[in-house]
Amino acid sequence: MTKQSTHKHCDFCNKSKEDVEKLITSENSAICNSCIDLCVSILAEEKVRKFPNDHKKLNPSTVKDYLDDYVIGQDDAKIAMCVAVAQHFKRIYNPNKDIQIEKTNVLLLGPTGCGKTMIARKIAEYLDLPFVICDATGITEAGYVGDDVESILLRLINASDGDLVKASKGIVYIDEVDKIGRKGSGTSITRDVSGEGVQQALLKMVEGTVMRVPNTGKRKHPGSDMLELDTKDILFICGGAFVGLENIIKDRQNKKPIGFQAPSKAQAESADQDKTVMPKDIIQFGFIPEFVGRFGVITSVEELSVEHLIRILLEPKNSIIRQYQYIFELDGIELTFDDDAVAYIAQQAKELKTNARGLKNIIERILLPYQFDAQNLVSRGLSKISINRNTVMGSPAVMVFDNKVKNEQK
Repeated sequence: MTKQSTHKHCDFCNKSKEDVEKLITSENSAICNSCIDLCVSILAEEKVRKFPNDHKKLNPSTVKDYLDDYVIGQDDAKIAMCVAVAQHFKRIYNPNKDIQIEKTNVLLLGPTGCGKTMIARKIAEYLDLPFVICDATGITEAGYVGDDVESILLRLINASDGDLVKASKGIVYIDEVDKIGRKGSGTSITRDVSGEGVQQALLKMVEGTVMRVPNTGKRKHPGSDMLELDTKDILFICGGAFVGLENIIKDRQNKKPIGFQAPSKAQAESADQDKTVMPKDIIQFGFIPEFVGRFGVITSVEELSVEHLIRILLEPKNSIIRQYQYIFELDGIELTFDDDAVAYIAQQAKELKTNARGLKNIIERILLPYQFDAQNLVSRGLSKISINRNTVMGSPAVMVFDNKVKNEQK
């Protein structure tokens, strides 16, 4: 409590003590409850910007420069994502009472292993935001075996250490979203509990509303404790392979009018080169128009070439080869790959059609026996392992013991 004061009116609005509910005084000043409420509302409106205080973090090109250190290629997808995230930050930290900026959720399409999840993860890492990756495959309609859509938000709250304010500004990446497409246009004997119904449940959450989340992590129950989380400032990124979508796009492009409306040869060639995904393509794939409409940006990643795969092995700061070199370095072993080996590994991954994910599988197969016996080999004087093309094809690696090169004998 303050000491007895001689102040009889508010120093801000000049209202007398009798005209206000409460007058808080000190030895030198006084303020009424109405002025305190006004100050609180001003602070809430201005959103004191503790982060990001560096305007460069709001520059999409700066964010893309960071992504380029970790994700090879995919410039179109990276540009679209960086712009969406920069806009996400601007609307959060620069509110305007007259202009309500709608958030721009992102739908990211493309083959598996081409960098969709990596792009989203690195953006969240760069901006120091709560970020979770969820799988849409296990989500079902409420009341059926599986996870409710609210389980996605619970994971975001956990990633924010229970801070609802921090969680309300995070990023959610929903992977395998193509799995919740309608399984068919006709009626079915069995209910499609992981298809259109899940899309309906996700609608309001993705657009922005106050969601009630079970505090226990279990399914919703009338007697369970609930948390309320506003999703209007949560950026949702949905990714999926959408296998078969290319056929829908091709069919749309092949439906050419005849007669006076027939396109010219140049127009036809231009249409053949246009691989842009349209919202109606996603709808035909099995998504309801309302769900597709919640995503302001629809972009895609491209199939990786052999050259891209070679660069993925060598260039990123956390490249696969660097990871394994560090692992062997912990045991005191120098690990090297010659150019022919790297090229052949990339070629094999391309043939497997698993893109970047196939690279790790191939290298793990090559290095598994040496990882298993690493400490024993070091005790025998091993200092270096060299991987060449023959090693990738199944021959023993070249190993250096005490500066003398020997071929491993099985």
